[in-house]
Amino acid sequence: MKPKNENFFQKVYEVAEKIPFGRVTSYGAIAKYLGAARSARMVGWAMNGSHNMQNVPAHRVVNKAGLLTGKHHFKGTNLMQQLLESEGIEIEDNQIKDLEKYFWDPNTLL
Repeated sequence: MKPKNENFFQKVYEVAEKIPFGRVTSYGAIAKYLGAARSARMVGWAMNGSHNMQNVPAHRVVNKAGLLTGKHHFKGTNLMQQLLESEGIEIEDNQIKDLEKYFWDPNTLL
């Protein structure tokens, strides 16, 4: 039997895989979608553990203000920002400009 957090992490990865190219979502939005609204930090832990998974676009998950809070978990100093910019997302001072323009709500999957 898998530990509960392992099942939760897998669900996080399944949601993250659905984030469209050129869009971002937040740790909290994923947690809310999964029915665990107060588990944004656990979503962050899941994203941190996903860097060896080819199909999980962890760079598309940011904090609720659009800050690239997970960037230190990527190889290279600006890899997260470079990946987002390569998708057309504008970033200034480690924060997504016009977050509303790029934000994707997982609840649209319902």
